[in-house]
Amino acid sequence: MSSSLTAGALPNIIGGKTVDKPVLQVLSSKKISSSGTSERYRLLLSDGQVTYSSVMLAIQLNPMMENEIDNLAVVRIDKYLCNTIQNDKKVIILLDLAVITKGSEVGQKIGNPQPYRPTDSGAPTNNGTSAVTETAPVTPAKPPMHSTTTTTLSNRTPMSNGTNKGGQPTTPGGNTRIHAIANLTPYQNRWKIRARVTLKSPIRTWSNSKGEGKLFSMNVLDESGEIRITGFNDAVDKFYNYVEVNKVYYISRANLKTANKQYSNVNNNYEMTLNPDSVIELCTDESDLPTWSFDFKKLKDLSQMEPASIVDVIGVVHQVADVATIVGRQSNKEYSKRDLQIADQSGMSVRMTIWGTEAENFDGSKNPVVAVKACKLSDWGGRSLSVLSSSQLLCNPDLREAHFLRGWYDREGCTMEFNTYANEGGSSGGSGSNWKTFAQAKSDNLGIDKPDYYTAKAMVMFVRKENSMYMACPTDSCNKKLVDQGNNLYRCEKCNQEFSTYKWRMILLVSLIDCTNSIWVTCFQESAESLLGISADELGALKDTDEVKYDDVFDEAAFKPYIFKFRAKMETYNDETRLKTICMKATPIDWREYGQHLLGEIKKMSGGTA
Repeated sequence: MSSSLTAGALPNIIGGKTVDKPVLQVLSSKKISSSGTSERYRLLLSDGQVTYSSVMLAIQLNPMMENEIDNLAVVRIDKYLCNTIQNDKKVIILLDLAVITKGSEVGQKIGNPQPYRPTDSGAPTNNGTSAVTETAPVTPAKPPMHSTTTTTLSNRTPMSNGTNKGGQPTTPGGNTRIHAIANLTPYQNRWKIRARVTLKSPIRTWSNSKGEGKLFSMNVLDESGEIRITGFNDAVDKFYNYVEVNKVYYISRANLKTANKQYSNVNNNYEMTLNPDSVIELCTDESDLPTWSFDFKKLKDLSQMEPASIVDVIGVVHQVADVATIVGRQSNKEYSKRDLQIADQSGMSVRMTIWGTEAENFDGSKNPVVAVKACKLSDWGGRSLSVLSSSQLLCNPDLREAHFLRGWYDREGCTMEFNTYANEGGSSGGSGSNWKTFAQAKSDNLGIDKPDYYTAKAMVMFVRKENSMYMACPTDSCNKKLVDQGNNLYRCEKCNQEFSTYKWRMILLVSLIDCTNSIWVTCFQESAESLLGISADELGALKDTDEVKYDDVFDEAAFKPYIFKFRAKMETYNDETRLKTICMKATPIDWREYGQHLLGEIKKMSGGTA
């Protein structure tokens, strides 16, 4: 029965020879973990003659250990790496394999394999053994980062092109062995990696008391993991235009250090910094390196994660809001944003915000599947997601998970009612954030130390017309009120310029009422336009041309119900402290969704028996 295994495969792999798709037996496995890294599996393999225990399973294959690979299973190794780590010890990393026969069917150890003992020739003796004791088990200095999904290009690299005898790639014109990203440590003096650039940031600048400068960063990926690389000043001039996303490069002589998780969204304990001696060379050989690496989290699991975590998610877009504009508090610049509701097979839905041109150009008309790498998890209104400038958003990607989602949504998901997080703000009615009545809001002493946010259903009683609009600076990044010069020119004190045109901005003071009390709130541009059902520019035109219709707009806004999201903060003015409430969003009520919310509240009050 031992003839079914590839005899001598393990010594040949360890000795640097190429073995094409060897068939081996898994004698045992052990789960290992390390602080800050993902779980790994270490295997004891047999080729029928020798056994070898310094074998690590790539993390993307971890799911196979749950239901496919068991002890005594016979497997075919389709892709592997054999790396030398500290003290010239060899570790085999299994990157791709197929189960030929499950261990439950094999039922026994094949042959009489003995522990591998390294010899000068790297091969076993005639009886399959060597003369010294088995190599001590080897654990890689740093396990590869967690990657549950990788996508590769269709072209495969021939072993004879750009590789050495052991299947390890070499640079053109040299014999330097390529290191796996997962095995890099700061204690190595000389190393070289071959990796694909998956993300390149724009050039950013800084200025402080120590001077000023510029920087960029990029994420690179190989079969074993991913790492972030940052270049400053001269490195920006040298490498930024040379490096292109999705191309493969040889990278060496960079500084390796512990990663600063504040600035890195890559799941790696280390990061690189380019220096004047760093070398980046384009790899012209065809490469099968992964193009993406994801660690997708189920939407239902987001509630168990800490706010501000960086996560990878995939979901079907089942609701798309219109593009909105907000003004940054620090920069006073306007930003475009769009809220999406994405869902997955867990039956959960979550709000995800995209920004800028991505928000303006997004087409959600056909319920696309979106995969996002490194988006930020927030507890704003429960659990929500935000796509950062450093995130990667792929629409309808060619991923296994995306195809499963597409089929599921088309079959059944499109007709489902999705759950949302208990404290999450809904798009139109049922699922709100921190629901309160106005009486509760007034009695809860909100906004004393920091702003508080809550949601309420209320009706518009009165909208004050006086001072509801102003002429604002027409530049995109400024909303400052203009000063009328009296000569058909308007001056912006902030921009220190005069303009012949302006744009209208709204600030409404609105009286709202619910079943318990009433409050006055301030509505700015977006929520004001929602309440009045007209844009600021259109209302401004009526103000100048038709005063009757202008008044009608305010009258017609009264006695309409909405779901409101509020920001409440205690503010002091002229030695008087009072609660100021700002309307962040006003949404027409979806009565079906709001009814579901009420049923949920009834169920809570009745102890879950409703």
